[in-house]
Amino acid sequence: MTPTVTGRLGFCVEDYVVFGAMLAVSLFIGVFQSLRSGGAEDFFTGGRQMRAGPVGMSLCASFMSAVQVLGVPAESYLYGFKFLYMCVGQSANSLITAVLFLPVYYRLGITSSNQYLMMRFGRGMQLLGSLQFIIVTLLYTGIVILAPALILNQATGLNMWASLFSTGLVCTFYTTLGGMKAVIWTDVFQVLVMLSGFIAIIIQGTTLVGGPARVLHAAYNGSRINFNDFGLDPQRRYSFWSFTVGGTMVWLSMYAANQAQIQRYISCQTERQAQWALLVNQVGLWLIVSCAAACGVVMFALYSHCDPLKSGKITAPDQYMPYFVLDIFRDLPGVPGLFLACAYSGTLSTVSTSINAMAAVTMEDLLKPLLIDSSQRNRTLLSKILSFLYGGACVTTAALCSFLNWGVLQGSFTVMGVVNGPLLGAFILGMFVPATNKLGVFAGVGVGFSLALWLAIGSSVYPPTPARMGVLPTSAERCAAANATANYTTPLTTPLKQNRSSGLQDFYSISYLYFGALSTGVTVLAGLAVSCLSGPTKRDSIRPGLLWWDLKLKARDVSEENTVGSIRLRSTIVRLNPEEDEDEEEKLQMKSGSVL
Repeated sequence: MTPTVTGRLGFCVEDYVVFGAMLAVSLFIGVFQSLRSGGAEDFFTGGRQMRAGPVGMSLCASFMSAVQVLGVPAESYLYGFKFLYMCVGQSANSLITAVLFLPVYYRLGITSSNQYLMMRFGRGMQLLGSLQFIIVTLLYTGIVILAPALILNQATGLNMWASLFSTGLVCTFYTTLGGMKAVIWTDVFQVLVMLSGFIAIIIQGTTLVGGPARVLHAAYNGSRINFNDFGLDPQRRYSFWSFTVGGTMVWLSMYAANQAQIQRYISCQTERQAQWALLVNQVGLWLIVSCAAACGVVMFALYSHCDPLKSGKITAPDQYMPYFVLDIFRDLPGVPGLFLACAYSGTLSTVSTSINAMAAVTMEDLLKPLLIDSSQRNRTLLSKILSFLYGGACVTTAALCSFLNWGVLQGSFTVMGVVNGPLLGAFILGMFVPATNKLGVFAGVGVGFSLALWLAIGSSVYPPTPARMGVLPTSAERCAAANATANYTTPLTTPLKQNRSSGLQDFYSISYLYFGALSTGVTVLAGLAVSCLSGPTKRDSIRPGLLWWDLKLKARDVSEENTVGSIRLRSTIVRLNPEEDEDEEEKLQMKSGSVL
């Protein structure tokens, strides 16, 4: 672990009181929702009665963790305001997901996204998808839990293990008690905390710099207002193309093929509500990313002549944000605690989402065939036990992730690209390429995963130089000479090998945002090629409703008004398990007025 910085600022009692209040509210929401929860279906999908507003904010919070709260401002500080192009990739992802992927999941009425893989490619692909999802979620959640604990420990002295275990225990507690409803409503609260923290930081930082005009002047002179970066060099860490092409595919793997998000879509009352939730989510993403990037630019304006990393006040770029907050709020006790709550709100939302999603996948994909004769009460109890166990697994993984040497943002996006990228390719093959067969999709996922893993390992061994990545200059000219002792090498990692050559080693150095796009693209191409060579699937052999353009099967909502109120009944024509009692399905169809 990197040595801590001496002579640092720290948190006071008021800061911990603010942080404790945030944890207390999250716990209260979990307890409150546990009193209203029903059976296992209610535990994982909120009874499929959630509305667009809270679900959209929950979608937004799911991947806006402390990784983004701490990582995005640091990246904006080092690479400029062009980080806002990330919003373009996020917007493209939301549109594609709402139009192409969401309708398929919602109309099938599934609880686990991997149930689609079973219906399209069989039980083997479902198990592979479940395994991949659990692996990527454990790794991602480990990074999310560890990041704030480690960074705040190094920057402020906050005990790393105390913060790590408190985060894991609080998330596990309210997720185990309240299920999906608790996750969604705590996410809503935590998004508000995140935005409040960012706004307070921007206002105070801008005031200390001397106003918005001075911030923009310093940012412009320091090349931080750099929206004209349209270069095609794939080794540049961030450019318009890496954000719009690579970024879109990374976010698509999170939103179109990740159980944590799909579980929220199907918790909505109607398909239209789910699509509106994606729009609400996008507005939230714009606000959070814009505020985080603005914090980085304000930070640069304040430290344009005395970079904290070069002056030795911090030891890693991930510590920029906590140092900045403690510096500007040193005379306002309690306000740094809002930032602490801001960082941990993101962590809580992501971890609780992950725990609930992994429990849902395990229950629906792995254990459900063994629980046919089990009562609803026993299923609900088992669901809560799974949530508790996965909470403990996430904390354990966080401890193991302390051995990684990635920056928080790169680490999280790399994990998603390596594991979720090929899984996204499998869903694309299933929904949009009718010719794909079982052998093809297995081959495609295998090739895509191998390529992404190879790139991730290679990029750790042969990272590009700061100049190739496009790191912008920083200055320490006005710092005390005694403090200017740090040697700045690369923003996120130290090369394991200094002697670099061209060719293959340069290929390893492409931007981490392209990892997911490459793995997904290779998965689709390899899957299609193998399917065609081994005998493509015949169109008429594919079950109705599994292809995006197959509109023969559509969940129909029929509303019946009566004197008491409104009753909404939805009939899902394609059932998850064909062996289920067809009489009950027929009764439901008669109630809703739908006809096969």
